[in-house]
Order: sequence, then C-alpha cells, then structure tokens
Amino acid sequence: MSEGCLEAKGVVRQHHTLAQQRRLVDRIVASPVLVVEDEPRRVTADVHEGRAQAIAKKFNAKPFTHYRKLLEMKEVDAVVNAVPDHWRAIQCIHACQAGKHVYAEKALTLTIREGRAICDAVKKYNVVFQTGSQQRSMPANRRACELIRNGMLGRIQKVIGANYPSPWRMNLPAQPVPEGLDWDQWCGPAPLVPYHIDLYSPRRNPGWLSVWPYSGGEMTGWGAHGLDQIQWALGADDAGPVEVWCENGKYEMPVFDEPVSRGQGERVFRDKFKIHYLYPEGVEVVLDNGSQAGGIFIGEKGRLEIRRNSFAANPKALADAELPNDAVRLVESNNHIGNWFDCMKTGELPIAHAEVGHRSTTVCHLGNIARWVGRRLKWDPVKEEFPGDDEANRYLDVERRKGYELPDPV
Repeated sequence: MSEGCLEAKGVVRQHHTLAQQRRLVDRIVASPVLVVEDEPRRVTADVHEGRAQAIAKKFNAKPFTHYRKLLEMKEVDAVVNAVPDHWRAIQCIHACQAGKHVYAEKALTLTIREGRAICDAVKKYNVVFQTGSQQRSMPANRRACELIRNGMLGRIQKVIGANYPSPWRMNLPAQPVPEGLDWDQWCGPAPLVPYHIDLYSPRRNPGWLSVWPYSGGEMTGWGAHGLDQIQWALGADDAGPVEVWCENGKYEMPVFDEPVSRGQGERVFRDKFKIHYLYPEGVEVVLDNGSQAGGIFIGEKGRLEIRRNSFAANPKALADAELPNDAVRLVESNNHIGNWFDCMKTGELPIAHAEVGHRSTTVCHLGNIARWVGRRLKWDPVKEEFPGDDEANRYLDVERRKGYELPDPV
C-alpha cells in the first residue's frame, strides 16, 4: 500500500441482478481514493454460485457463497452490503463484530430495532459505517437543505412528500430452484418458502422489493431517499417525528397467490392511505404528491421542492439567496463512496453514518406501522417506542428463523 493511500479490500454480497451488481462494483473500483497496488485483492459473495463467479471473473476477485467466510479473512478491511432488507442488519452487525468498515445500501433495515442494533455495533466496534443515501453527496441537495436550515423560507409550515406504497405478501407456487442457488440461505431470517423467480428477483412481478417480510416496500425503498432529505432539511438527524397517522383507516396487507405487477399492487396508494407525520414545533409532513426523491417545503416566504440532485424554488430568487456569515453549513461531500473511504483514513463520521441512516429509515418504518395499525400513534424518538401502545410496539421487530437471530448483545 502506498503511503497516504487507503487500501480497501471489499466484500460485495448482492442479491440484485447481475447487471446491478456489476454497476455497484464498478463505482467502487473506479473511486479515485481506492488504490490497490499489484494484485487486486477483492472478494465477493453471493448465495448464487454462478453470479459470485461471474463477478469474481470480471473484477479478478475471490468468490464465496457465504458471507461469514469473507468476514473471517483478516485481509478484508471493508465490506459493501447490498442484500435484501431482511438480511442486511444481521450481516452489518457481523461485519462490525469482525472489525470491518461497512457501506450498507438502503433501505438500511427491515425493522426499527435492527437499526438501533446496527448503531450500537458501529459504536462498540469503532468502525466507519456509511448508509447508501447518496443524495447527501449531491451538491444541489446540500444547497437546498442549507437554504431551508438557515430560514430562507421562513418558518416551515408544511412538507409534502410522495405517497410511497407499503409492501404486500406473496404466496407463490413452487418452481425449480436454479442450479447453484442456495435458496435456504437466501430466505435466511425469513420463513423458508418455495422458490419463485418473481420473489427472488428484486424487480419482476413484483420482485422481493415489494414483498413482506423481505422489504418494507417503496415506503422503505424510495422513501429512504425522500424522507432522508426531509430529515436533513429539518435538522432531525438525531430525532424524528413525535406523531404519525394514516388516512382511510387500516391497510390490510393483501396476499397474492400469483405474480402481479408493481402497478397492480401499488394502485391502492394512488389516493389512499396517505401518511401524516408531526414533528416538534408543529411541522407537518404529508405523504401525498411530492417528489419521491425529496419533498415540497412550504414556508412563510415561499416554497422549495427538493428532487434528486436538483431543486426548484418559488420565488426563484430564493434559490440564489446568500447565506449569512454565521449560517448553518452542512458537511460537504461530492462523492458518497469516496467520503466513506476518506473517513476510513481520518476516523471522521461519514455524511450518512449509521445514526443518520437509522433515523431516516425509522421514519419510513413509522409510516408502514401507522398503516398496519390504522390509527394515530404517538412516537418517542428518544426511547424509540410507542408509549403505552403494545399493539404498535409489536411492529418494532420481527420473529426470525432459528439460527438467524439478531445478535443480542451486539
């Protein structure tokens, strides 16, 4: 390793498509701060042996079919975790316990309790943890949030986000398990169910990204981006809302026994089950017709819509407003993966560290829980519980298959 350069030997364990897997590895390998001299020392793991070998061949890496084998390698410094949501927390915690730095894709967790466990593990093992909320490393998003944080809109009266769909269940007929795929390991902490391509694929009809108990649906998918921007703009990275409720009563999660398109499963959310959050100081966030990558902030002096790496202000002059000398300045990062590598060298917190990722994902989970319970809920963001509400608190975590329990203590 050259003096002053970080040698990052990474683990990529993916259940996305092979093309998505390659793009992610491409971004990491192409990072200007990643320097690996002489022989590339990269490793990859996937429960599908054929995909693990394909990635290994392209990037001159060593393939595995179980992530624990990788974590046993002392020469591995850092891991990238991009598995389905039901697996992510356990693997992140195991990586922390093995002393590895972690880059975890969003949605960070399947449950709120998992997020707190990740934060505890990161702190205990003193590793550098970055959540894949890459809009925090986009200049336009940072500028928009600084305008809001510094009062350029005046007092924020309301925020309008997107009405992200919640997940549904699938009870699909069995199909032959593809050669080389360890389906039992793919199911992992979730119940062992028959293999089906429309469950195994992330995006198909509909794919696991829309199915419980593998994902929180688009509420924790795109919601992890949009609600993260709302948290950032409101200065709530260490807090969150104090109340949450859902219009139109209780959302009864449907069960489909045949493949369905995303559109068919999500159409119920086009104009129903809108979520309302109440933040301290009376700011209300409504999930309705706002940008899925951010939201529309309505203040006393105008409005501003945050999108992905862009924003629009009304009046337009707000976009060019000069911030005061004592303005709140947000951490500057223009390369999300690069920021992670930099922090490995400096020991500083990354721009989307574990607490940030957990708090933003918690807001997503609160939206799903409000739909499942179907009534107004009070939330304590300090204790991370619904005070005196046993029914709602049952959704703070899930049961897991024997042998796949969440480490306790971490």
